[in-house]
Amino acid sequence: MDPFAFKPLVFLLCFIGCCTGQGLLPQGPLDAILGSNATLRTLVDSPSFAFITWTFNDGVNKAINIVTLSPSSVNVAKPYQGRVVVNQTNGFVTLMSLKAEDSGDYTINIISDAGTLTDDIQLRVLYPVSDVVITPNPPEAVEYNSTVVLNCSAKGSFLMFSWTNGTTAIVANSRITLKQDKTSSVLTITGVLRTDLLGPIYCTARNNLQTAQSAPFNLTVYYGPDPVTIIPQVVQPFIRSDANFTLSCSAVSSPPATFTWYHSQQIMGVSGPVLSLQAIKDSGIGAQLDNYTCLASNAKTLRAVSSPVVSFIVMDPISGVRITGPTATLIAGNSTANLSCQATAGTVKTTTWHKDGKPLLASSRVVFSQDMSSLMINPLQKEDNGEYKCHLENPVSTEKASYRMVVNFGPEPAQVTGDKQVEENRRAVFTCAAPSIPPANFTWKLNGTLTNVTTEKYVIEKADLTNSGTYTCEAYNPVTGKSTTSSFNLEVKKEGTLDHGLSDGAIAGIAIGVLVAIGAAIALTVYCRQKVPHCCQPCRKLTRSDDPETPWRSSGVR
Repeated sequence: MDPFAFKPLVFLLCFIGCCTGQGLLPQGPLDAILGSNATLRTLVDSPSFAFITWTFNDGVNKAINIVTLSPSSVNVAKPYQGRVVVNQTNGFVTLMSLKAEDSGDYTINIISDAGTLTDDIQLRVLYPVSDVVITPNPPEAVEYNSTVVLNCSAKGSFLMFSWTNGTTAIVANSRITLKQDKTSSVLTITGVLRTDLLGPIYCTARNNLQTAQSAPFNLTVYYGPDPVTIIPQVVQPFIRSDANFTLSCSAVSSPPATFTWYHSQQIMGVSGPVLSLQAIKDSGIGAQLDNYTCLASNAKTLRAVSSPVVSFIVMDPISGVRITGPTATLIAGNSTANLSCQATAGTVKTTTWHKDGKPLLASSRVVFSQDMSSLMINPLQKEDNGEYKCHLENPVSTEKASYRMVVNFGPEPAQVTGDKQVEENRRAVFTCAAPSIPPANFTWKLNGTLTNVTTEKYVIEKADLTNSGTYTCEAYNPVTGKSTTSSFNLEVKKEGTLDHGLSDGAIAGIAIGVLVAIGAAIALTVYCRQKVPHCCQPCRKLTRSDDPETPWRSSGVR
């Protein structure tokens, strides 16, 4: 008998309620990937049957028979021949090389002497999950300003989407919204921040059987410039013009900021993050106290931020200092001296003068110019001899120069010193002193007669009676043209007639000996009092005492 002849009977039995669902099949739907195989399994192991039939209904066309199974035969409908494998024991049916049109409801009928059991299950043939792609709109964004829309599209059936930033799930909040349909998901970020899409961003599409992920995506978010940092932030008010000094600016920005420099709010012809001292000098500025700032600009965000202000003066150090003074011969009491201290380079702020290491102060004879760069001494005196120094200072340097001034004077009144009496055959020396610059020339006369001695000292190795007389010293300064004289009387006596007394050396020796003896006596007294106290007390007699604590007792001087 043709098994398909029972088909009208099966449907008739179902129609009149003779067969009902008995939980023959698992809970559906049953999903399978396009092109793969799917097995329709029953929950009944080795059922007793006369016939088992499988039918398919796509919801559009009439139900069609797939296979009819009896204990002795298997009949597969023509459209399924070569694509269906039937297990004759339990009635399992395997559909091979699934097509999209295989999606639908599959019904099993188990017909036996006890009646008919029927159940159905839905088979969904799914397209593979593939081609997961993120498309941004716009392709570039500006922090705070832009709303970014990321569209994730994919191929496949029954898709679900999720977003991650790295490995962290992206969830909706006040600025982020998520929306999806069958084949795409849209991520919208309002007022995007630089941290929102640091990434990489991934979109994942999945269904019950497969999962696919997009390529890593990074959206360019332009931002900044952030507040500008200028280095150094604190600058000395004065900078040496030859110093290795620069100002540099930095600011966090994407793309990197461009920098423009301003001098007292006027744009300079200098760009870049570094402003060198040479660039300032080349611009012809810096000699006055000025403000310097840099402006950081971002061409993408169209934002600009200015740095804090830095103020300073560029100053040349002082160099080439020299003192100019009189070149003529200077004579005390007659001459005037003018000294001038100048520098070949640099701005001098302070000038001070010193003489012989001590500050030189103004007086009735010493007059300074208003800027202290020069001085006049009038008239010159002998104490004006010495070394003069000028100290030139500005906030970045200190330099000095020196000048030695020679003031000719004298000779001052001469004075002769020496022994006024001397015995025959003894040495006699007397000295003539007369302060003078240059040192004076000396001549000596004896009783008015010029001698051949021309030094300040007059020495007689062995005196005789003819050496007695009046010695006159004349001191002469060839520059000032002045001279001065002093007389001295020497008396030469016969040997043994002078009472020499103690010599100076003997007197000194006696004095030293007395001092040493006094010191020794004092030291001995101190030692006795500290080390042997009783040695300096009067000796006392010791007597027996009945007191066992003090068996001996002092009883006065012994």
